[in-house]
Amino acid sequence: MSDLVKTEVRGSILEIVLNRPDKRNAINGELYAAFDAAVNVAARMSDVRVVLVRGEGKAFSAGIDYTDFLRLSEEYGPDWQQRMRKITDDFQRVLTNLERLELPTIALLHGYCLGLAMELALACDMRIDAEGTMLGLPETLLGMIPVVGGKTRLVRLVGPGKAKELIFSGRQIDAHLAERWGIVNHVTPPEGLLAAGETLAEEISQAAPLAVGMAKRVIDGLADIDRGLMLEGWAQSQLFSTEDFMEGIQARMMRRKPEFKGR
Repeated sequence: MSDLVKTEVRGSILEIVLNRPDKRNAINGELYAAFDAAVNVAARMSDVRVVLVRGEGKAFSAGIDYTDFLRLSEEYGPDWQQRMRKITDDFQRVLTNLERLELPTIALLHGYCLGLAMELALACDMRIDAEGTMLGLPETLLGMIPVVGGKTRLVRLVGPGKAKELIFSGRQIDAHLAERWGIVNHVTPPEGLLAAGETLAEEISQAAPLAVGMAKRVIDGLADIDRGLMLEGWAQSQLFSTEDFMEGIQARMMRRKPEFKGR
């Protein structure tokens, strides 16, 4: 497994750690693949009862590494913008595997949790937030939309009105507002984040694992996740062919304000 993701078992808890602190754990292809491998390992562990997901360094994750868009042409060919359904399916599969893991998952958030990182956190069962953390889905500021389950899972948590406000504006919100909206379960001082996660994990570990796993499946089955993911992929496949998308990505990489033209 890549050094960009670390795993450690402590008693009944498996910890999965995003380990690219020099880049605020920005998610590139190698890190994303390593995270997927760690989730697949977790699915085969019989003695683990709960999975904690956290980030090393000053942030949980700043989101996707935008320079990684250059990799898409290498992996999917020069016409990669015409293959967005395949690309979207590949991205969605990783977080769908995480969500469908029968083990309960808890994301421990600090610093920043933006874009793809927030979509990853939303695919976990629960989220604990350190005070001072900023969360957001800024994709519309780049000419695209959250496409790896972000819209679908956010609507399930907070309803369409608040989800639209957050996604349409692309704004970042703090930990306490995220808690009031129901995006995170608890907010804790930064120094107590890991302890809060371990305490909740230990409490869950005392319950019957088969019952917990079945409860998770039933609760998740109440929402039509598959249809939401399909609609996300369809919408993104249209947006990636627009001039606004290319302008948004170029502006972000050049650290300037984008000039969107609606085409």
